[in-house]
Amino acid sequence: MRRILVLGGTGFVGRALAERATRAGGDLRLTVPTRRLAHAQRLQHLPPVTILRADVNDERALAQLLPGHDAVVNLVAILHGSAADFDHVHVALPRKLAAACHTAGVKRLVHVSAIGVATDAPSLYLRSKAAGEVALQAAGLALTLLRPSVIFGAEDRFMNLFASLQSVSPVTPLAGGDAQLQPVWVDDVAEAILRCLDEPRTLGRTYELAGPRPYALAELVRLAGRWAGHERPVVPLPMAVGRLQAMALECLPGQPLMSRDNLRSLAVPNVKSPDLPGLADLGIEAAALEAIAPGYLAPDAGRARFNPLRARARRD
Repeated sequence: MRRILVLGGTGFVGRALAERATRAGGDLRLTVPTRRLAHAQRLQHLPPVTILRADVNDERALAQLLPGHDAVVNLVAILHGSAADFDHVHVALPRKLAAACHTAGVKRLVHVSAIGVATDAPSLYLRSKAAGEVALQAAGLALTLLRPSVIFGAEDRFMNLFASLQSVSPVTPLAGGDAQLQPVWVDDVAEAILRCLDEPRTLGRTYELAGPRPYALAELVRLAGRWAGHERPVVPLPMAVGRLQAMALECLPGQPLMSRDNLRSLAVPNVKSPDLPGLADLGIEAAALEAIAPGYLAPDAGRARFNPLRARARRD
C-alpha cells in the first residue's frame, strides 16, 4: 500500500484527484490535511481518503504529517492576495515542505504550478509560483512539476463564473479579451498526477498540461454564456479601464471576481509550449472543452434539474 500526503486536497483539483483515485482502486491511500473538517465533507466517505485536522503552513504540523508517507502532492495555491500572501502560500510553504521532506525521509514530490511562471513575469501570482518551483528544485527532491493552464470542470470558478455573470448582466465588459488560454479538464489534471506518482520516468521533469487547442478569453466568455443559455455581447474594455474595474472589484468583500494582478497575468499567453512534454507524453488524450463544459453549464445541469419537480410540488 502506498500512502500519499495531499496538501490542498479539499480544493477543486484535490477533490477530483480523490474521486479518480477511488475509481481507479488499487493500493493508493491519500491523507488530506485541512484546517476545517467541514471543508472535507465531500471526501470523508471515499475509501482511499483519510482526513486529518492540521494547518500545513505550521512547520511542526508538517513534521508530524509526513512520516509514514511515500510521496507528497502539493496543490496549495491562491489566485488573489497581496505580495505577502503570495509569498506565504507559493514560496514559504514549498520551502517548509522541502525541509520537512528531508527530515522525514520523504523524497517524492509532485508539485502543481502553472503555465507562464517566470521570475520576471508581470504578475505577483506567476512570479511567486516561479519562486516556489525554484525552492523545490534546489532542495534535491525527486520532483515532478506540473504546470496546468486554466482548469475547467463542473465546480470550476472559471467557466461557471462567466456563465453566472451573463445570467444577470445584459452585456459583459471585458479587458484582456485577446489573451490566449488553453483550458484543461480537471479530471485530466488529476489523472496526470496519478500517472506521475506511478511512473519513475517522470522524475525531474516538467509537464505543461493543456487542452487540445487555445482560445481567446473573449471566445471562452461567449461560449460559457451560450452553453448556459444566456449569451451576452462582450464589450471590449481598454486595459486602463479594466485596471480601474479590477481595482474597484478588489474593494468588495470576499474574493474579488478580478484583480489587477489577474490582468497582469493575462499578458502572458497561458498556452502549452512545444518545448515541454504534456498530457500526451503521459499517455492521456486531453478532453476538449466542448465535450465537457456544455454538460455542466446547461440550464438543466446540476441542482437545476430538480426545478421542474419543485415547481410541480408547489402546484400540488
